[in-house]
Amino acid sequence: MTDTLSLRSSRSAIVDRLRSDDASAALQALGVVGFALLTVLAAESSVRLYLWEVPITLQTAAVYGSGLYLGWRNGMLAQGLYLLLGMFLPVFAGDGAGPSYLLGLMSAGYLLSYPLAAAAIGYLSERWNSLSGSMLSMLAGATIFFTAGVVWLHFAAGHETWMESIDKGYLRFVLIDTAKILCVGLLYTGTRSFFTTKDK
Repeated sequence: MTDTLSLRSSRSAIVDRLRSDDASAALQALGVVGFALLTVLAAESSVRLYLWEVPITLQTAAVYGSGLYLGWRNGMLAQGLYLLLGMFLPVFAGDGAGPSYLLGLMSAGYLLSYPLAAAAIGYLSERWNSLSGSMLSMLAGATIFFTAGVVWLHFAAGHETWMESIDKGYLRFVLIDTAKILCVGLLYTGTRSFFTTKDK
């Protein structure tokens, strides 16, 4: 209970090896490639609602996970690799690829900020690895990509007011992303608890 309520857990876990500087290059590469591919799969979950300019996907859940499991550096690399794949392959929530396609998306602001968001989540969760700490880390990451997403959407869609952009680019997704944060936080702390040892 103490670990859950505090920001820092006193327990170490096997899954923490993924984010350790001591991890082998092969293990780190596996984590980076794995979460990049997970983000690709998450984009395939795209749901487009009528009059919604930004689709609903599971990509942000993959961003949360990459930061938590891989740490700031490899989490950032995983999302950077995802964007790099998008320069050649149709891995975004759509059928196109390449720089011009990416920059033409209403959701480009979110996508371009994924590496920074994953890095922030990874950095903070290295210090706050309990359930509450992990969720605060993800909230910080969400603040980054929602801010970038709303700003990009405002100019790309030509909205007349910032309130319209905030509504269409943030408020509509609050409940959905809150659920993602809760689910990813429970999954992360659950896997840490399952493969854990108490520090002496």
